[in-house]
Amino acid sequence: MQYRELAVPGAWEITPKQFGDPRGVFLEWFKAAPFAEAAGHAFDLQQANLSVSAAGVVRGIHFADVPPGQAKYVTCARGAVLDVVVDIRVGSPTFGQWDSVLLDDVDRRAIYLAEGLGHAFMSLEDDSTVLYLCSAGYAPGREHGIHPLDPTVGVAWPTTGRDGAPLTPQLSEKDEAAPTLLQAQADGLLPQHADVEAYLASLRG
Repeated sequence: MQYRELAVPGAWEITPKQFGDPRGVFLEWFKAAPFAEAAGHAFDLQQANLSVSAAGVVRGIHFADVPPGQAKYVTCARGAVLDVVVDIRVGSPTFGQWDSVLLDDVDRRAIYLAEGLGHAFMSLEDDSTVLYLCSAGYAPGREHGIHPLDPTVGVAWPTTGRDGAPLTPQLSEKDEAAPTLLQAQADGLLPQHADVEAYLASLRG
């Protein structure tokens, strides 16, 4: 299992070692020790989610108030998605920047996003099945969104799927109504970099 930190600090791409034989494939998609070595603290699993998405579906950009925020460890068990992390921490040196990881049923990578980061993905084929391990349970009063097509963030969403067919972004009503990054900042919705760092330091003890 290999960890690679992304361009947005606090996010990692995780590549597992796969063991295949005529029966199929086995792999470890999460392991506590290498996670703690990379993140500096244990992963506090509080909720596990699963979503199934048609081609072109975009979910996000989602984030939660810090503390406690909601860290996510995400993989794609079937199909393929482009998974995106956005630095929404006001005062961060990389504020507004994003990075991405292709999650699919071939390389079977995962992505980890620490508390205070924005998360989104686009499904690249029908029935793409995404699994999320979350450090906090769903709490609608402290969860927010940024419009995933906000040009200020400028995520380069794919225009074709894994089969080469054109993709049209499909958003939920909630995500369609989400503010831009700058609107969310003006409304005081975004986490402060200093607050996030303080909370992460408390997790590291």
